[in-house]
Amino acid sequence: MENSRTDSLNTPKFDRRSFLKSAIVAATAASTIGVDNALSMDKVSDKNKAIPKKDNGKWISAACWHNCGGRCVNKVLVEDGVVVRQKTDDTHEDSPDYPQQRGCLRGRSQRKQVFSADRLKYPMKRKNWSPGGGKKELRGNDEWVRISWDEALDYVVGELKNAKEKYGNRSILLSGGWNSAIVEMSRTLGLFGGYTEYWNTNSFGTWAMTPATVGFLQLGVWDQTINDRFDMRNCDTIVMLSMNPARSAMGSASWHYLQAKKAGAKFISIDPIYNDIASLLDAKWLPIRPSTDTAFLLGLAHSLIVLDDPKDRPLIDWDFLNSCSVGFDSEHMPEGEDIKNNFKDYVLGTYDKEPKTAEWASEICGIEANEIRQLALEIGKNKKVAFLCGMASARTKNADNLPQLIMTIGAMTGHMGKSGHMTGSTMHATSGNGGYALVKAGNDGLPEIPNPVDDTINANEIWNAVLTGKYNFTGSGSFVSPKQYSKGEKRDIDIHVIYNAAGANLQTSDGASKGIEAHRKVDFVVAHAQFLTANAKYADIVLPVTTEWEKVGGFSGGALIHSGNREMIIHYSQITQPLFEAKSDQWIAIELAKRLGIDPKEVYPFGETQQYFNKLSTIEVIKEDGKTYEKLVKITQQDIDELGVTGEPQDGRIGYKEFKERGVYQVKRYQGDNYGYIAYENFRKDPKANPLNTQTGKLEICSPALAKKVNQMGYSQISPIPKYIEVTDGYTATFKDWKKKVKGEFKYQVISPHYLRRSHSVFDNVKWLQEAWRNPAFISRKDAEENDIKSGDAVLITSAYGKTLRNAVVTERIMPGVIALPHGSWIDIDEKTGIDMGGADNILSGQTPTGQGASGFNSIIAKIEKYSRNLIPDVEKPARIVF
Repeated sequence: MENSRTDSLNTPKFDRRSFLKSAIVAATAASTIGVDNALSMDKVSDKNKAIPKKDNGKWISAACWHNCGGRCVNKVLVEDGVVVRQKTDDTHEDSPDYPQQRGCLRGRSQRKQVFSADRLKYPMKRKNWSPGGGKKELRGNDEWVRISWDEALDYVVGELKNAKEKYGNRSILLSGGWNSAIVEMSRTLGLFGGYTEYWNTNSFGTWAMTPATVGFLQLGVWDQTINDRFDMRNCDTIVMLSMNPARSAMGSASWHYLQAKKAGAKFISIDPIYNDIASLLDAKWLPIRPSTDTAFLLGLAHSLIVLDDPKDRPLIDWDFLNSCSVGFDSEHMPEGEDIKNNFKDYVLGTYDKEPKTAEWASEICGIEANEIRQLALEIGKNKKVAFLCGMASARTKNADNLPQLIMTIGAMTGHMGKSGHMTGSTMHATSGNGGYALVKAGNDGLPEIPNPVDDTINANEIWNAVLTGKYNFTGSGSFVSPKQYSKGEKRDIDIHVIYNAAGANLQTSDGASKGIEAHRKVDFVVAHAQFLTANAKYADIVLPVTTEWEKVGGFSGGALIHSGNREMIIHYSQITQPLFEAKSDQWIAIELAKRLGIDPKEVYPFGETQQYFNKLSTIEVIKEDGKTYEKLVKITQQDIDELGVTGEPQDGRIGYKEFKERGVYQVKRYQGDNYGYIAYENFRKDPKANPLNTQTGKLEICSPALAKKVNQMGYSQISPIPKYIEVTDGYTATFKDWKKKVKGEFKYQVISPHYLRRSHSVFDNVKWLQEAWRNPAFISRKDAEENDIKSGDAVLITSAYGKTLRNAVVTERIMPGVIALPHGSWIDIDEKTGIDMGGADNILSGQTPTGQGASGFNSIIAKIEKYSRNLIPDVEKPARIVF
């Protein structure tokens, strides 16, 4: 059956016969010996790798769209309609001030994903599915039957109508992405009468809500609280708390930190692992137990207070603290708040008789007391210090005060608002380079379609809600919206349809074991998918969707405020026509709308090419004055005619065709330019004239507003000042008796660091990456000896919620008591034993919401033991090829 065509932006000729021929060869190879796919080739080597004849094709800018944060330049060489090579940014000479936007090994293997033999090729249904559910228990373990698009869409429409008529629109759960409101299907289902939403704090953890309430954000977001990359070179010391941009922030982030090192900065890494960025920068390592950062920071605050001597050893910046913050001591409390509830007296133990000394903190966090005191001396007010925090430490339960406490340390030492001084969060491509966007992304011009249903379920109770019919409603909207954090309201919910429209929520949300159980309970599960991921594997109907390489083109990077490298925006083109029978998500949304009796023009008033043009024509770039903006792209009438869109010619910084061919526009930086950024600079100079967006206009070390917001949600309670809270499934939970230090059954903590094999769960099926990165479980030598485990042994990791199997790597680079299980490996349950053979981290986590509903990815406790059965390496497993 021939593919239907979408709008094409000068798409290279696609040789369908060549592709299908090579796909068959690759599928055969992958299904028999489990080696690398060979989809684009003239000859096949003994490892089935593509060998191009010569470089006589055309280089085209291609998307690298996955959520690692790098947003790097990716280009492909197309010969006779087949992609044979990839490369990254070579648009200008590389330099520290004007770096290339280089891609990593994942982006460079993108063609092994797009043209993979395990791409889902046709619409399909479970063999034992029938309207109403069929044999639900076989979801995830059934055979697949190929069906037509008409059949598939009719089945989906029938189940949606049936659910609405019998149970109402609240019975339809739309799952996908950060929040289902950003998914194409939300438009159709919104016009259909609505749906129940899913929300998650995702990578942000407690950075999602806390900073906006206590004043710890600039430009409207938390990851702009640090200065720009040029100013980082002015720092004497850079402290990195739970940070590893070498793994979790691709692009130029690590390069920026390296320039600071070359300029003389020394680095201190506080992390359970001596990670890649610490190794690169030759950082001093302070090993810390997971989910104990609050205890550590309180011990640091205590050391700053007791060691401070304004005359001989000034550590605390009292001028900044007193003029720019509230709540530190009894003399500077918010109006109406009990003076006993001040931070200083809490830390000193004035009222609770428990000083939060370095020794007290050390017992919990594992960092030696003398090291905590030494760090206090090293970050004093007169030294140029960057106190930086990644987001991993906030992806734990009961961490709602953590961002507030990091802010407090910065306020105490005055490392805010000055050159060479900064305190804040670093995330994704903004890591090491804070500031307003120099290039602002465009807008597609589509009108929003509201959801008539206000039900929104937090990820930490989503699967329990499906299973029990009850959940805690805390407001509608996205997780960055204040409406999301409203007073908790217990609600009944009766979910009968799970519509997995995007993302990998079954895979990447807490409590995956419960998620599988929930998927096997409802009447109907449908998934949009490119591969047989967990979302698709446990579905009844699977709809194959296109990748970005098969769409009309688009953009990444650039932003109104953040979410990408502030200095550039990437343009990518369509590389190939849709493969097999894959369709775009928008096409599916429109076709379903027609069958549901909805006018498709209400869903999408104009097509994907017009949306592309609208974005193109509204991109803005900063002028040399560093203040005003102009149109980035020059568009001619000929460009408009060739695209077949409606629009007006416009002047701009770069011509459309040049922009498209280069694939990137980057603002050239240089020392002394007008694009520098010092976070909090104006606020520090005059806090009254430049108040923060808080109730007091200052940094709120005591924040009644934060406590009210969190406490009214109904998950767990916090104080207005950052206090130590025992973390659910945290370090103290590994003890049966904490006071006597008697360990319990689950005596190890499990963390899920990002891994170079994949971006979250994406790329995990690519054989190249499976071969290069084996996805083991990392354990310390001490723990290995205690459990008679050697590198290479199969180990079973068991929590209260599930079991997973991996091979061990024994290393001195991880703290004893901690197991590192890389994030994002695909679920692969052995139905006989109930063990996940894939090493999926969220099999081990539970459904336990706390505080503001932040996911507890790094607060897991488990046991580990040698396993008698050998584990087949992932690279040797057959690919999940259907048809």
